[in-house]
Amino acid sequence: MSTPSLRGIAALYVGIYTADVVDLLPRLGQAHLVGQPVQALDTPALLINIPVMERNIARMADTFRAAGINWRPHTKGLKSPALVERLLAAGASGITCAKTSEAEVMAEAGVRDILIANQVVGAAKIARLLRVRTMADPIVAVDSVANVVELESAAHAANATLRVVVEVDTGMHRAGTAPGQPTVELAQRVAASPSLRFVGVMGWEGHATRIAEPGVKERRIAEAVALLTQTADACRAVGLPVEIVSCGGTGTYSVTARLPGVTEVQAGGGILSDVVYREVMGVDHEPAATILATVTSRPTPTRIICDAGKKTMSSDGAVPQPLLDAPVRRVGLSAEHATIEMESATTSPQVGDKIQFVVGYTDTTVHLHDELYAVRDGLVEAVWPVLGRGKLR
Repeated sequence: MSTPSLRGIAALYVGIYTADVVDLLPRLGQAHLVGQPVQALDTPALLINIPVMERNIARMADTFRAAGINWRPHTKGLKSPALVERLLAAGASGITCAKTSEAEVMAEAGVRDILIANQVVGAAKIARLLRVRTMADPIVAVDSVANVVELESAAHAANATLRVVVEVDTGMHRAGTAPGQPTVELAQRVAASPSLRFVGVMGWEGHATRIAEPGVKERRIAEAVALLTQTADACRAVGLPVEIVSCGGTGTYSVTARLPGVTEVQAGGGILSDVVYREVMGVDHEPAATILATVTSRPTPTRIICDAGKKTMSSDGAVPQPLLDAPVRRVGLSAEHATIEMESATTSPQVGDKIQFVVGYTDTTVHLHDELYAVRDGLVEAVWPVLGRGKLR
């Protein structure tokens, strides 16, 4: 009898993981970790505290349910169909993705209603979009006639119809058409195409997320969203059916969900939460994502060195916070190390001990990992592959 090839062995796991065979190989030995204590994990490891995440999910779902609007959580910082499954089970009407390749992963996992909150430009990306269309019913954002033309040409050639929203610049000054008449005119161009179906408008009031002054943040959010809802009304006034008015993120959802004219909110990262959401954006969700690291050196009584650096957890939005009993003076990250400077001398943790860091920013941390370790009561309950990792196109 011949020895099975690695490809053949990996193929046995397709019912568990749907990633490419090459990506599967490092993960074949993960099943034995289920049921083990967290302290048995090799490090660095990205942990998801399931009860905390479930409370965050329930809190967000209840907000949208009470407001009578849909929840379309953004998955750019989640990257895992296992997390999306829980969101849909909690009442999400669909999901939002940043890239077409992310949408491919989610469509392959069975998600049907997917908004790609981005412009899909160029033949290669549009071909991927049309592949998603064979598995799901995606929505794509546009903000230019040139993009509309290439989308309708490709959709016509494929004998397919694509749902389209027009992205509106509500003050962030990134992508998007100007509110009002410029958006109406582009929406009319979309609606005139037999290969495209205009379904609404989309915006993002991201410029208001970091405002700290009481009352000012709420006012700026309302002003930005009003530009979007007024534009939706202008589209309706010329006879265009507007099914979707989509906006909002974790940093704004508690306000956006209550504003008139909004039909859905895209907040998603709040199910995990992190230092950015809590301390920069003022969202008081519990942190569900932590990095487990091992203390590898104690050069001085006030310095702790761990095996988790920038390749494990980002510090671009906020520095990760170590969960220690004594006060911390400073945390610094290099490529492979975290350096923790304590306020005063400590004898613990010692070399070989394991500690956890609250993630600084999940959007730029989750994608660094091959898997998420789902934890309940200190035990590993599941290992979820991060199938959206590396999906940048």
